[in-house]
Amino acid sequence: MTQPFILASTSDIRAQLLGQAAVDFTVVPARVDEEMVRDAMLAEAEPPRNIADALAELKARKISEKNPHALVLGCDQVLDYKGQLLSKPQTKDEAVDQLRALRNDRHMLLSAAVICEAGRPIWRHVGTVRLRMRAASDDYIEGYVARNWESIRHAVGAYKLEEEGVRLFTGIEGDYFNVLGLPLLELLSYLTLRGDLET
Repeated sequence: MTQPFILASTSDIRAQLLGQAAVDFTVVPARVDEEMVRDAMLAEAEPPRNIADALAELKARKISEKNPHALVLGCDQVLDYKGQLLSKPQTKDEAVDQLRALRNDRHMLLSAAVICEAGRPIWRHVGTVRLRMRAASDDYIEGYVARNWESIRHAVGAYKLEEEGVRLFTGIEGDYFNVLGLPLLELLSYLTLRGDLET
């Protein structure tokens, strides 16, 4: 990297993806009231895509203002089910309810990424993945949540495709990196075009 690069996220998987791609970065988590922003935007009938983008920018901007000479990456992922935004489940019962609602139907994961420099956004992208969930039984869903709660409680939609959650699905259309919460290929292309990564 030609200048410092900061990931404004506590996500282990995003950090792992950047590290595996040989991107030199540091982690500085952004502390923002995501729920307040999300609720306000939902009250104004903003679509899930706009909410993901706004939250990613908010995180990047907050850290960028304190680190004006660095590139700061903020990210957010939301689940769009027929125009309705689903968030991370707060309880096991809520996780079961979400999975029951999603089964035997399609939904979208929207993974937003924004880079800020000197407190201003200079790049943004929202990656979209369309997923189809199988008609899993109530018993399987309840067992899945019980077995995986500590992991899926931090995941929108109450599943992780990189773990047992893959058994919930029959089809995925889109970039797998977006499933993991980071439009990695688009990000790497941008950094390469800028000259921050070796061509």
